[in-house]
Amino acid sequence: MGTLYIVPTPIGNLDDITIRALNVLKSVDFIACEDTRHSAKLLNHFGIKKPLLSFYSYNQSNRAPQIIKELSLGKNAALISDSGTPCISDPGFYLVNEAIAGGINIVPLPGPSAVLTALVASGLPTENFVFLGFLKRKPGKLKKELKQAALAGATVVFYESPHRLKKTLGLLLDVFGSQSRVAVARELTKKFEEFVRGTLGEVAEIFNNREILGEFVVMVSPENNATEKDNE
Repeated sequence: MGTLYIVPTPIGNLDDITIRALNVLKSVDFIACEDTRHSAKLLNHFGIKKPLLSFYSYNQSNRAPQIIKELSLGKNAALISDSGTPCISDPGFYLVNEAIAGGINIVPLPGPSAVLTALVASGLPTENFVFLGFLKRKPGKLKKELKQAALAGATVVFYESPHRLKKTLGLLLDVFGSQSRVAVARELTKKFEEFVRGTLGEVAEIFNNREILGEFVVMVSPENNATEKDNE
């Protein structure tokens, strides 16, 4: 049996890749990735030449058996995502489950994660947090999801796209209240990295008056009575 390595890749700054990650990528027989073109740029930067096999949500059911077969024949593979740690809000978890079912050895590597990178600099409580990944798209379901998360009484963390940020901040106001603390991280580890911190009312106003660009991690900490609207 071969080994499936779960290898985190940089979320922006290429210097954040670990020495161990580079050594694994150099040593495996092939690499499973979301976007072969995107991953090829990363590998080329570090002078790594390995066969790339696309693995994403639309082909996972067909591609997974192919990867598992190669692993069962004794080949080693690395699973990477477009950025950050695989299996966090990407289809990697499907392959890992299939590998477990197939008796494949799995070795996870520590490394870059947008969730933790944002959270530790947010200034919000970190002892307990709820991670929602990418929120549901329909406003009704999205609001329900936020209300359920608010009941945990922990810091809520999720990813958001630029074209939905303003609307989502508005829903957060309805669910958590204007005095709850929020931190919005933009373009983590990149040239224009930015944190906007304050109350929900303050931060929502800031983003309502500016152009929204980049990739975002949003974190909100419910204050006392911030979930009073949950039973409405």
